[in-house]
Amino acid sequence: MGSCFSSRIKADSPLHNGNSNSKVSSVSVPSTPRTEGEILMSSNLKNFFFNELKTATRNFRPDSMVGEGGFGSVFKGWVDENALTAAKPGTGMVIAVKRLNQEGLQGHKEWLTEINYLGQLRHPNLVKLIGYCLEDDHRLLVYEFMPRGSLDNHLFRRASYFQPLSWSLRMKIALGAAKGLAFLHSDEAKVIYRDFKTSNILLDSAYNAKLSDFGLAKDGPAGDRSHVSTRVMGTYGYAAPEYMATGHLTAKSDVYSFGVVMLEMLSGRRAVDKNRPTGEHSLVEWAKPYLASKRKVLQVFDARIDGQYSVASALKAVNLAIRCLSTEPKFRPIMNDVVKALEQLQEPEDMEGPGPSQNEPRQNLHASSSNGPQNRRKSMNGTSNARNASLHRPSAARGNT
Repeated sequence: MGSCFSSRIKADSPLHNGNSNSKVSSVSVPSTPRTEGEILMSSNLKNFFFNELKTATRNFRPDSMVGEGGFGSVFKGWVDENALTAAKPGTGMVIAVKRLNQEGLQGHKEWLTEINYLGQLRHPNLVKLIGYCLEDDHRLLVYEFMPRGSLDNHLFRRASYFQPLSWSLRMKIALGAAKGLAFLHSDEAKVIYRDFKTSNILLDSAYNAKLSDFGLAKDGPAGDRSHVSTRVMGTYGYAAPEYMATGHLTAKSDVYSFGVVMLEMLSGRRAVDKNRPTGEHSLVEWAKPYLASKRKVLQVFDARIDGQYSVASALKAVNLAIRCLSTEPKFRPIMNDVVKALEQLQEPEDMEGPGPSQNEPRQNLHASSSNGPQNRRKSMNGTSNARNASLHRPSAARGNT
């Protein structure tokens, strides 16, 4: 949203470039029998009047806009913390107001899907949806404001006000995002997120990660079904290969996407970047030969965090990414196991700022890579990653019903 929702571009085109964060396909309503009225009435959200949000955002003034995408524009506003009524700018609680472009049915479906899920689900690692507005042709969503913006901005923007995230912060953010996904996959929620990527991971003032944008979320399989069959939607570079090929959606599809994001955090490279040389457009494809070699694996790491981590920690993080990116879904860990693995990578040092910690000297990982790591990388189930975690290039998307 802004900070919070900047760099999030949604398009209803059938194909998606990883740099633009647009969608493979337009969104559909989640598989639920509830009507629009039932969704709105059952949500734990405030129903705002349009004029309230006009006042809160200073009439949607251009200098209040903090983000823009295919869905619409996002504006910074203020409301009274208790009454949730419009407040004077700079007072009360800061909010982010996403205003839907008034053009087309698909945007309304995505708006309703967001309310369906975030109106019911509450978790520290999911962005909080405060309310909505449905008045005449106006459709808006009101969120908590996330002052540090998206992970995408911090990893890939080179502006002076985006300092490189330290290793400790990257691992902290990875853990928070993993906890959010683990909650969605739990028996309590049983939701497949379907669009896990860096631009949908928002950061509060303490760099706590929260998942946002539930427009593509889907109810998980029910009964004895192993998957949900659906049109292929998501973001190129992040979507799991089996989902791209068949339209069979499972929680393991989200795990693959998490592996891509983990690789982005380790490397500082985008999942898809057409500005890079031929052969390096796809992060997963480029990284594959390095990940398969003990001598080369450390060359994947972002040079901006060189020296901030130990060899053992780096290899644990790489091993986790490799497992999540396994071609076969059955070899990918469940998110609860991902959370446990990331908890082991958290460090007690101060993680409130983007710079490297000075509390503890770090072995220069790249300096020691010529002889290869001392510890053989093993998957979490004890088998060799070279056998069960080979990476696979996603095939072109095709529609399934």
